[in-house]
Parts: sequence; C-alpha cells; structure tokens
Amino acid sequence: METLTKQNFDTDVLQAAEPVLVEFTAPWCVYCRRLAPVLERIDGNDGIPKIGTVNIDEEPELARQYNIEVIPTLLIFQNGAHGDRLVAPDSQAKLEAWIHEQC
Repeated sequence: METLTKQNFDTDVLQAAEPVLVEFTAPWCVYCRRLAPVLERIDGNDGIPKIGTVNIDEEPELARQYNIEVIPTLLIFQNGAHGDRLVAPDSQAKLEAWIHEQC
C-alpha cells in the first residue's frame, strides 16, 4: 500500500490510469488499525484496485478537500473523481462488495 501525500496525490490518484482505493486514516484510530490487515490482505488481489493511504494528521488539506469527518473513510478514484464513500466497514465481505460496486 502506498502512502499518499499532497505531493503525490494528483499524480498517483487523480491522474492514475486505473482505479485507486484511498483510505483516510490516522495512527491513533483503533478501528483504522483493525482495518489495516484487511486492506493488506486484499491488496493486489484480482479485481481490487491499487490501495493508498492518507494520514489525516499529516495531510489535513487532503482530508478537508474530500470532506473527511470520520475515519476510516474509503474512496475509490477513477478518472480523477470518486464515487460513494465507505465509512468504517465492519467486514471484509462488506468492503469487497463495495469495491465491486464502485469499479
């Protein structure tokens, strides 16, 4: 999983040729720490977009730009735009179903 910053977000997410799943997270977020192994487990699987993470403490401008109010929040970007957001998924099955709906 790639660490995303305001320096690489435009190139690596908005201009990407393929969909990119972005998780907005923070190191102090307990639920984010529980979700991380799930994201690592599915990263690289068929049908799963490239995954990147934004630490909202280090990148508050990106969090504001995408109206992140609760973490973890997941967005899938395609062609420079994102679809519906997923907030704090409670299972891998729910996460994968959302991904397949978005892609």
